[in-house]
Amino acid sequence: MRRDDPWYDTLASGRGEPDGAWIPAPAGPSGPAEPRYGHSAAEIYLEVQRSGAFQEVRRRYRRFVIPATFAFLAWYLAYVVVAITEPGLMARPVAGSVNVAMIAGLAQFLTTFLLTWAYARHARLRRDRAALELRWETQEMTRGVGR
Repeated sequence: MRRDDPWYDTLASGRGEPDGAWIPAPAGPSGPAEPRYGHSAAEIYLEVQRSGAFQEVRRRYRRFVIPATFAFLAWYLAYVVVAITEPGLMARPVAGSVNVAMIAGLAQFLTTFLLTWAYARHARLRRDRAALELRWETQEMTRGVGR
């Protein structure tokens, strides 16, 4: 496994090096920066968590997930409540032996797939690039090189 892989977590998690060891990373295009010898991985992660970039990624995540979760739960509960309280409506035939309950049940599956697609699209367009940049920056800092 390559050590310069951004998805390789051993160094970022602190399990890959003994305490006090510092392996310099190759200097990026911005040139060498000052190493952070005195900071522990926990302090670095807390610093990143407090950063504006991290807060922006979390805000974008919440702005999608919270409304989508409530909307989907409301749709699911509406299906259950109508199925319990209005069995005549749910039993009404639509086409042959297909009734309203079957159509609504299949719509539950359809909305699950649509919500999954929408979440993946939102993550790709609005969060992935910023999250990857934060990950690179955090790994650089835990290796002892600040940006």
